[in-house]
Amino acid sequence: MPHRKARTADIEQRLLIDAIYHRYHYDFRGYAQASLKRRLASALVQFDCKTLSQLQDRVLHEPAVFPALLEYLTVQVSDMFRDPSYFQALRQEVVPLLRTYPSLKVWVAGCSAGEEVYSLAILLQEEGLLDRTLIYATDINPHALRAAESGVFDVSRVAAFTENHARSGGRSSLSDYYAAAYGRVVFDKGLREHMVFSDHSLATDSVFAEVHLVSCRNVLIYFERDLQDRALGLFRESLCHRGFLGLGSKESLRFSAHTDAFDDFVLQDRIYRKKAGL
Repeated sequence: MPHRKARTADIEQRLLIDAIYHRYHYDFRGYAQASLKRRLASALVQFDCKTLSQLQDRVLHEPAVFPALLEYLTVQVSDMFRDPSYFQALRQEVVPLLRTYPSLKVWVAGCSAGEEVYSLAILLQEEGLLDRTLIYATDINPHALRAAESGVFDVSRVAAFTENHARSGGRSSLSDYYAAAYGRVVFDKGLREHMVFSDHSLATDSVFAEVHLVSCRNVLIYFERDLQDRALGLFRESLCHRGFLGLGSKESLRFSAHTDAFDDFVLQDRIYRKKAGL
């Protein structure tokens, strides 16, 4: 009987994901099923549904349900200067090469609420490159995009942001870049002037610009292998000659369909460089 129950739940999950794709055109079919299962278990409690079939019925017939469910299906967990050694490696190893370009384009794929976008903007400002840089920040979650564009974060998070910034080799005080009021901080609009926020799905959309650096961290871990390969293919196609790709600390190009298209650049921090001629 436990085996039968497990299979029924798997069938219901697949039908729900298919229904979301056909009704709302959000494609979670290539996402890691175990991760989705955990998040949908939390959603069942929130929506007071006993089964995924009940949730599917509400998703299809109650327009307000899917936007709320999307918050469960997309992971919105990040920090500014998360994994400081990654940003230190960008600063020390990648920035000297980026300086050789007259203008720069950066793509932060899966930008969540914007923590990494602001981190990169501050890093580039400190290195004197932001004035000639455009940062594309994309995500599939419209609520996350609006939060990212606002540049507003809870003040309780700033201590961790500040510590990470210092550990990443920050050349100034993080407080130089925000103003605090009423329990929130809002980052300088001068940073936001170099950002473009846009809806983009790594599962269904195509390349939209040629960029010098792609930073997509802690997103691929939620994808199955085929979708990982699709996303990496988009990054490969979007990168300019000898462009750079940064992944999360638990992600790797190894064993992907695009391994041979990149050189290891700072392997311990998951920074890769596109090979010449590709």
